[in-house]
Amino acid sequence: MPPLSGLRIVVTRASHQAEELAGPLRERGAQPILVPVIGIAPPSDPAPLAEAVSRIDSYDWIIFTSVNGVKALGKPPCRARIAAVGAATREAAEGQGWTVDIAPNKFVAEALLEALETEDLKGRKILIPSAAVTRDVLRDELIRRGAIVDLVEAYRNVMPGEAAELARTVFQPPFPDWITFASSSAVDNLLSLVPVEILRQSRIASIGPITSQTIRGHSLTVTVEAATHSVAGLVESIEHCVA
Repeated sequence: MPPLSGLRIVVTRASHQAEELAGPLRERGAQPILVPVIGIAPPSDPAPLAEAVSRIDSYDWIIFTSVNGVKALGKPPCRARIAAVGAATREAAEGQGWTVDIAPNKFVAEALLEALETEDLKGRKILIPSAAVTRDVLRDELIRRGAIVDLVEAYRNVMPGEAAELARTVFQPPFPDWITFASSSAVDNLLSLVPVEILRQSRIASIGPITSQTIRGHSLTVTVEAATHSVAGLVESIEHCVA
């Protein structure tokens, strides 16, 4: 019998990324329930990103913190060294033609800062194409180390229009067995649609410590956290829990 046979597992990722998680769950016998509570939209003001691209050769480093940042920047001619947070972001960057110099497997800013520890960043110009709302840990620490950092809004995480109705349909008896979260934005968005008491009826799987922190901040329990902060790690964490 497949390891996740019969389990109803909610996937909260954006529609264009959901199958990356839903596929492996389905292969293991689970029934993925797609409830995309994140959509990706262009930046509210495209000018800063366009300006950064126009002077891309002035940067010493480009740091990608998500797959969406990679896609938003594209592949302009560039002499900069490239850093990527997490295996999926590295794969996306390399798939787009970038040569990635540094890529810690842990999908957290702190891991990247540790990987950059031996680099002389004083006076170095760094571009970070990022979401409209993001943690300041990476930027602040790079500036503390003497870098000149441009944190540019490359995309926005928005709530899909159909999310509210879909969530109401899914989160009623019999409740899903699991809810998966691959980002803090997904946690916040789903909690804006579904009362915390309802979400407590399901077990929760988190992709990593930052997402787990957000989950706990909403007074929810993290049943499992992926040891490897990736979609594959998220699936493995559920599989190990139910084994």
